[in-house]
Amino acid sequence: MTRILFICHGNICRSPMAEFIFKDMAEKAGRGAEFAAASAATSTEELGNPVYPPARRKLAEHGIACAGKTARQLCRADYDAWDLLIGMDDANIRNIRRICGGDPEGKVHRLLDFTARPGAVADPWYTDDFDAAYRDIDAGCRALLARL
Repeated sequence: MTRILFICHGNICRSPMAEFIFKDMAEKAGRGAEFAAASAATSTEELGNPVYPPARRKLAEHGIACAGKTARQLCRADYDAWDLLIGMDDANIRNIRRICGGDPEGKVHRLLDFTARPGAVADPWYTDDFDAAYRDIDAGCRALLARL
């Protein structure tokens, strides 16, 4: 089983969207049993908070539920517990490496680096554009699933 931890700043928008989109895709592809997926934050700002309502609504538009998810922070032990640590942007990657003490096993990647359009996942926290974030995350998850 491949264990994937999706990570963003607060764990209330992009990383939980990636967690649940990836789980949904894997299940629909008949590959759900091959993966464990979860999400975490690099910051402490939103700990214990549920998925941000607009992110929850965007997932629901696509028939994807995320009930019960609350924000948690990445910790150093997560590096050993997960096979892949997938950040949404360069700041996430820097913070993942800082928290985990580096990346000696090459587990840390940006989600869109699995696509033909590497870069940062659009951050809806600042733009309120959950459509763009969903498109980026969907593309990244599709490419990641295909790669695995």
